[in-house]
Parts: sequence; structure tokens; C-alpha cells
Amino acid sequence: MRIRRISGDERLTTSFPLQSYAFDKSPTEHAVSQHYRDFLPYHSGNHTLVAEEDGATLATVAAIPMQQNVRGAVVPMAGVASIATHPLARRRGLVRTLLNQLLEEMRDDGNPVSTLYPFRPSFYARFGYVTLPQHRTATFSPDGLGSLLRADLPGELRWRRIADGYEDHRALTLRLRDQLHGFATFPDYRAVSLRDDTKWVVTAHVDGEVVGSLPYRIEEHLGELSADTLLHTGPHGRALLLSFLARHADQVDRIKLALLPGDTPELWADDLKVETTADVRSVGAHAPMARVLSLEGLEGIAAGPVAITVDVVDDALLAGRYHLDGTGGTLLVDRTDAPAAASLSAAGLSALVYGVLDPVEIGLRGLGTIPLEAAEALRDLFPVLPPYVCAEF
Repeated sequence: MRIRRISGDERLTTSFPLQSYAFDKSPTEHAVSQHYRDFLPYHSGNHTLVAEEDGATLATVAAIPMQQNVRGAVVPMAGVASIATHPLARRRGLVRTLLNQLLEEMRDDGNPVSTLYPFRPSFYARFGYVTLPQHRTATFSPDGLGSLLRADLPGELRWRRIADGYEDHRALTLRLRDQLHGFATFPDYRAVSLRDDTKWVVTAHVDGEVVGSLPYRIEEHLGELSADTLLHTGPHGRALLLSFLARHADQVDRIKLALLPGDTPELWADDLKVETTADVRSVGAHAPMARVLSLEGLEGIAAGPVAITVDVVDDALLAGRYHLDGTGGTLLVDRTDAPAAASLSAAGLSALVYGVLDPVEIGLRGLGTIPLEAAEALRDLFPVLPPYVCAEF
């Protein structure tokens, strides 16, 4: 068996057939094959590895070079995707081998963090990934938003095909990435796949600035309006977008959209009957996961006013002793031989950096050994700060 990196049209005969078998309806039809050829440009900058044996492709993994906000600093991020194995080559550890090599190469390429959507969270937990909050969705009837049609709202709405409104939508997405911890964005070559979609987009503008955007499609008359994330910079943008949805009361029965953190749809209107969910039960609905690939690469993220030395253990990418210093308001990282106050697994460290677990929880879950004083210091250094990975990931 050999592992090699592939690119270009080579994906059509190596990684794509495995992806098609793993993720598409079988048997693969010509239309699906054409879909992959059409989608090829959106993979142009991916870091793709395949495992081969006797000329046959047995497994594939890929990483998309993305950008992610980690505690206020936008850093390069490896978005792991397209993991698939030939059905006759499964249970041979091929994905494990490929993924270990992929993460090492992405770290060496300057990506200090990685995020993915897992097929099974416990599998990726063994690679140092920790689960992040699942995005929430709201489902409601547009009838309940009728009061917004009578409100005196500042600004204006623009309704277009996504191809025409893409630049406004992209600009808002990048601005929110700079503001929201955990928010991640595709590189330009992949992001334009949304521009080339058939969706509609409505954008909200106040004083010449884009303050809200919602790509969507209508499944059928009197059916569902299915939307992406309700992106906005605050109450004005959100209210403008909701007033647009209210205009569909006689066209669709229900609206389903993803929410930004902090949005409380039960407060949007008095008569709005809304169901808010965060589904992690059904296949394909697992919450995102993330891990740190390089602590040194996270220098400059926001940190609390303490310093502590920790051991990171049992991880080929991170193992070592680090002095973490946040006394200046941002994180400084140094390798050291000084005594360590706590021991962390890669998943435990990642949980602290991403702000999803308290130090006590890390100990209770077996992700580290953290004495009481060290727990207080780590809690101050990395306060709990739930991240939000944009649903368009």
C-alpha cells in the first residue's frame, strides 16, 4: 500500500468514486458522475490523500484550507471532509493512517486547528477531537410574524438569485467570522459553490451596510421554505429578514432556518409558535468537532490574566510541556522543562481552547488530570465560551 497526495482531474478516478459510493444514492447514476465533474473546481485547493494498493484506490481523506475565529483571532483551519473507504477495504485502519498523515501535513502547512463533522463522534475523539455545540434550528409558520409587517423598520431589503446577491452575502459572512468565536469560512474557490447554486437570497441593508442575509429555497407551494443560517449583525438586520419571511404566509406552510448563537425565536413575535431544536440523534446530524493541531500557532488568541505550565500527553502532534501565559491579555506559548501543574490529552486541551468544557469536566471525562488550583488557573486562562461553527460549513 502507498499513500500519495492527488489533485486536479485525478480526483475523478480516485477519491470521487469512493465519495460517491459512501455518500450518494447507489448505484451511482450518470447524473451523479456529472455532478462530481461539475463540482471538481470547488475542490481545487483541497489537500487530498489517497491510499492505493495494486493500482486501486482503497481510501481517501481531504482537508479544506479554511479560516476560523478562535477566541477573537482568525487563524488557518483544516476542515476535514470527504472521508471514504472502499467497501472491501474497511476495518483495515486505512482511514486512521490517512487521517494521522493528513493532520500532520496540515499542521506543518500552518493550520493550528481542525474542524469536522463526524460520522461517529467516538471515532474522532480518539484523534483528539472534542464535540462543539450543535447549531440550533427554528421551525415556525410565517403567520406568526405578521406584526413585523406593520413595524417601522429602518433600511431596505434586496431579493435576488444567489448569483446576484452573493457578494453581499459573502461580505457579511466574513464580517461575522471576524466577530464570532468558532465561526469558520470556506476559501474563495469553495465558497463560490453557493454563488453557483439555484437558491434565492434576501439581504438587509441599513445606511448602505449589509446587516443581514438569508439564502433559501422553497421546496413546494404550501410546503416548506428551507433556509440556511439567519445571518445578521443585530436586531435591525434580523427584523428586516423576518419581515421578509412574514410576506410568505400565503405561500408556504412553514419555515425552517438555522440560528446564530443568542437568537431566541420565541421572543421574535407574540403570536409566533416556534419549535427550536438541536438534533444530534439522526444520521448525519452529529454536532461538529474540533481539535488543536499546534499550540504555538494559537499565540495571540484572547486569554485570561494567568500563567500555567501543562503537559500535553499521548498525542503525536502536540505532546510536550508548555508554559501558557495570558497575563498580557493574549496567549503566549513557550516550550519548557519547568514542573507542570496539570496534564491534558489533546481532546482536553482542545476543549479548553474552544471553551466547551470546564476543567472539572475535563477531569471527570478522563481527558486530563487537573488538580484544584490548576483548574482555577485554566478556568481563568480559557473561560468557557461556547463556539459557533456556521451551518454553511
